[in-house]
Amino acid sequence: MRAGRRGARGRPARGLRRLRPSAEQQVRTTLAEFGRATAAKDYQALCDRVFAPQLVRKLTQIGLPCEVAMQQSFGEVTDPRLTIGKVTVAKGEKSAKAEVRTSATGQAPSQDTVELVPVKDGWRVSSLG
Repeated sequence: MRAGRRGARGRPARGLRRLRPSAEQQVRTTLAEFGRATAAKDYQALCDRVFAPQLVRKLTQIGLPCEVAMQQSFGEVTDPRLTIGKVTVAKGEKSAKAEVRTSATGQAPSQDTVELVPVKDGWRVSSLG
């Protein structure tokens, strides 16, 4: 079994370089998980896998665990939907912004900008517009 094709200077051949998704793809994946978790009322996933640690700290400053704060915020929302628009990743991949459209049954649609930051295993939401 060969370890992988190598180019002339010992680097991976061109076709093999990009094995992980781009920053924009990772941001879109995080936002898709945000939409899924919100619709499923999976507040644990929001707090553990979607929100950046600094956002979780900010949410808990009111004296409630993140999951309880999210349940109180989203608990009565019916059929929430999130549509991802333009995603802009800052130079050096230090932050990202995404235009999103949110809607839910009985509520007016909203256009918002969500801010994200990179973490060890991808991107997390740092600000909810």
